[in-house]
Amino acid sequence: MTGWELAVVCGVGVIAGAINAVVGSGSLITFPTLVALGVDPVVANVSNTVGLVPGSFTAAYGYRAELRGQRDRLLRLGMASALGALIGGILLLFLDPAVFEVVVVALIALACVLVMVQPRLNIWMAARRDRPHPHGGPMLWLGVLGAGIYGGYFGAAQGVLLIGLLGIFLDDGLQRVNAAKNVLALLVNGVAAVLFLFVADIDWQAAAGVALGAIVGGFAGARLGRRIPAPILRGVIVCVGIVAIIVLVYG
Repeated sequence: MTGWELAVVCGVGVIAGAINAVVGSGSLITFPTLVALGVDPVVANVSNTVGLVPGSFTAAYGYRAELRGQRDRLLRLGMASALGALIGGILLLFLDPAVFEVVVVALIALACVLVMVQPRLNIWMAARRDRPHPHGGPMLWLGVLGAGIYGGYFGAAQGVLLIGLLGIFLDDGLQRVNAAKNVLALLVNGVAAVLFLFVADIDWQAAAGVALGAIVGGFAGARLGRRIPAPILRGVIVCVGIVAIIVLVYG
């Protein structure tokens, strides 16, 4: 990889890190860039996951104020994310990528719908339960497990899936939901990256370039995302989800 190519990778890493902090679809930028620069698609996917881990950390750190009081919740849901990431990483190494294409698109579309109807659905659900479950209950745990499997397998738009799930099952504000999403995405990327260190080929130049950019982008994106009003943030999430579907179907 030449110096100019590495600079391009760092640049898209900044953008991806910021997008992941606010919504979560940065891989739709970094992964195609690595492939366009001649990196094998599977190696690009693995290297991209490894490179995005530092950016996931800075994004989660940037939302530390919104994470207060969520420790027990994240410990429970984090186990689902970690287990899902391990399963998804293994599937990446052994399954044909075409297996998940239809399912992935359907999941992102469902997540966009959930994000759009979340306020009304929350009111409807609150009227039909005695008290909200502080951790979302078993259905959310299973949903986060599924999102972790998807994130370990590919990862693009896993943030949209997580926000859709967390927003529906948790009685909490969208910014706190987004903060929890960043921690769970960090766990997914981190567990998958550790697995790949032992069993997959990694282009370390590509991973380093993505990491350097994502560190800056993750922190900057967190500062921006925390200032976006909930209705606007909801619209941004849905728009990114729609773009993700278009890229996955026609890209």
